[in-house]
Amino acid sequence: MTRERATEGAADGSADDAVRLAALFDEHAAPVWRYVVHLTGDRAGADDVVQETLLRAWRTPKILADEPSAARSWMFTVARHLVIDEVRSARRRREIDVAEMPERASADATDALFEAILIEEGLAALSPEHRAVVVRAYYGGLTIAEMSAELEIPEGTVKSRLHYGLRALRLALQERGVTR
Repeated sequence: MTRERATEGAADGSADDAVRLAALFDEHAAPVWRYVVHLTGDRAGADDVVQETLLRAWRTPKILADEPSAARSWMFTVARHLVIDEVRSARRRREIDVAEMPERASADATDALFEAILIEEGLAALSPEHRAVVVRAYYGGLTIAEMSAELEIPEGTVKSRLHYGLRALRLALQERGVTR
């Protein structure tokens, strides 16, 4: 932890405040930092706790006016409470440190593959006329009029083939174990 980082909270104050906080840092930062590292084992987290502890001491001038040993024990108590608060925080309970980012979950395509195979087999069981209309309607997205023009058959025939083709497809799929 550097003196500049610890004193950045006093940047908007007077020069006297910055000097007071720098003196506070020089006198107490190292022992408080060692204490927090001993408690947590986290050197980076200890920097944050020490900074907050020093700022609280700086904002409480009565503590600094007392005997230096009393001020330091007060800072140890404040640091300990900050560590306990961090451990108990909801953010800490939900965060899990991992070495690598986990892979994103992806949907299993096995079911979709089996359904596609079943539909392909069911379509193969249809007559070529019925299959042509069903495929154009459901996979091509064509309307009755467009299929009629493309296949050069009347619209009524397209409707009839679509109706009987879907009925035959339903029966073919039921034979393969697909139920509604």
